[in-house]
Amino acid sequence: MVRTGLVSVFAICLASCAPQLPETGSKITPQQAPEDAVELSSLDDDAFHESIAVFDSHLDTPALFHTPDYVFTERGSFEEDGTHVDLPRMNEGGLDGGFWVIFTRQGPLDEASYAAARTHGLMRQTAIREFAAKYHEEVALAFSADDAERILADGKKVVFQSMENSYPLGTDVSLLEHFYIGGLRMIAPVHFANNQFADSATDIAQIYDGLSPLGEELVREANRLGLLLDGSHAADSTVRDMMAISTTPIILSHTGAKAIYDHPRNIDDELLLELAANGGVIQMNIFGGYLEQLVPSPERSAALAELNAEYGSNPAEMDEETLAAWFAARQELSRTYPAPRSTYEKFMEHTFHVLDVIGPDHVGISGDWDGGGGVDGMSDVSMLQKITRDLLAAGYTHEDVEKIWGGNMMRLVRAADAARESELVSPNVLN
Repeated sequence: MVRTGLVSVFAICLASCAPQLPETGSKITPQQAPEDAVELSSLDDDAFHESIAVFDSHLDTPALFHTPDYVFTERGSFEEDGTHVDLPRMNEGGLDGGFWVIFTRQGPLDEASYAAARTHGLMRQTAIREFAAKYHEEVALAFSADDAERILADGKKVVFQSMENSYPLGTDVSLLEHFYIGGLRMIAPVHFANNQFADSATDIAQIYDGLSPLGEELVREANRLGLLLDGSHAADSTVRDMMAISTTPIILSHTGAKAIYDHPRNIDDELLLELAANGGVIQMNIFGGYLEQLVPSPERSAALAELNAEYGSNPAEMDEETLAAWFAARQELSRTYPAPRSTYEKFMEHTFHVLDVIGPDHVGISGDWDGGGGVDGMSDVSMLQKITRDLLAAGYTHEDVEKIWGGNMMRLVRAADAARESELVSPNVLN
């Protein structure tokens, strides 16, 4: 049987509905090793990769936790079941964990929908906590950077929690504290469409020119609690508002370079430089639809048109029964007429470009695994050593690569931790 999950459904929708824009930019040549580069240790590349902390900032795998066929401790296969992450493949690729996502699809902006989204968000957080309890010998929940270090020392995988789309909070930002108590440590205001908090990069109509007043309140509350702020999926104006208001640097948990592919989900060099000047980090996305223009075959396009005629083209408007039928039909369609895929080489082109623009202190890696990620040449998390090999071959030092694989992300986690401690010691009081 095919393993499925709600996130996978909407990752497919996102990829199929996202505007395909002309490819821009040119092939980027990896940097040459500087003459004064620190001499590499005697470790070979794969042994070095295994020796460092390797984190991913956006794992959509929790969407699979309550599906009947997913077993974390059993090795799956993208080619057979469409999954990317499990314990055997994490071990093969040297992945030590990261942020596991609470994702809720965007719906109407009304009270009934907010209540349903809140329930869904709480259930997804519960699923992550149940996962950590069930596999407690293999993984552990992390609530701070120090926790992550301890968990790694114990030989377990690190489970931070993030929320992609703040829609479940409705209009009550105080609910963020409830999710924080449950372990939430990263928050993204918006996803594929504008919501009550912010403008999205992929919504045609911009409502607020960035954050809404409620979104500004959300950023301040996240700072107070000690949550890392995530600008992926946000419009450029939203990212700039987040940087202007936040007292800590922000992260783009899974994003690409607009200079290589001019897509709204990617950011241009100007914003990259602003992000770095703010101390932030961009985690390079391995989602093919945002790496280059992918053109489906005529046969696939015709089949998709027939599918849309039968079910409609917007899964967000489908009830659960119709959604399940649509997804099954979409899966069968993709087996018959496979979707075009980007390549590992194109992903590295994005990565080398961003490294060239802002340097290794502000770059990380995230595959958008189990949320639509994966390319030819890197279909799941078992292959991550390839990135380390190519970074080292391009002249980046062991120190650089260690930052890229987790050091930069953890610097931001520590900054959020410190902001909370500062608030607890000296709270802001209005006189």
